[in-house]
Amino acid sequence: MAVEPINKPVEEKGALEETTVKIFRCSKVVKGGRRFSFAALVVVGDRSGNVGVGYGKANEVPLAVEKGNKDARKNMHKIPLVGRTIPHQINGRYRATKVTMVPASPGTGVIAGSSARAVLEYAGVQDVLTKVFGSTSAKNVVKATLNGLTRLRSKEDVESIRGVEVEVVKRW
Repeated sequence: MAVEPINKPVEEKGALEETTVKIFRCSKVVKGGRRFSFAALVVVGDRSGNVGVGYGKANEVPLAVEKGNKDARKNMHKIPLVGRTIPHQINGRYRATKVTMVPASPGTGVIAGSSARAVLEYAGVQDVLTKVFGSTSAKNVVKATLNGLTRLRSKEDVESIRGVEVEVVKRW
């Protein structure tokens, strides 16, 4: 007979996956030469509607990635999904970057650049079309994509907010 622990963890350690979107190197010129420091942009998600973005800085790359991972796990967001795609078209904005995300028919895949793709895939979106307007810097694109995803509303959310029945129109 197996005894189960009283305090079960809310999530298993292996449930969240992580990826490093970009490593930034910064140098400072000192008397003896150059000193380098590193920053890491990390995306963490469970591929089923939860995603987080983190940014960590340190004097070595592994420490920066670890700090970014910890920051991303603290800043997790729940994303509403409809099957394999997003519920509706949305524009995400962050500073000089605008990311447009359009739901796509099954089998389309994630049509996006590397920065937006990381956020979308780890959020669990499998069919979506995206276009980035303005600045294409990795930090801005990741934050604009996350901004758009957090502003998505499911059919149930809209019905409860408006107090009316909402009819969904499929285009494909």
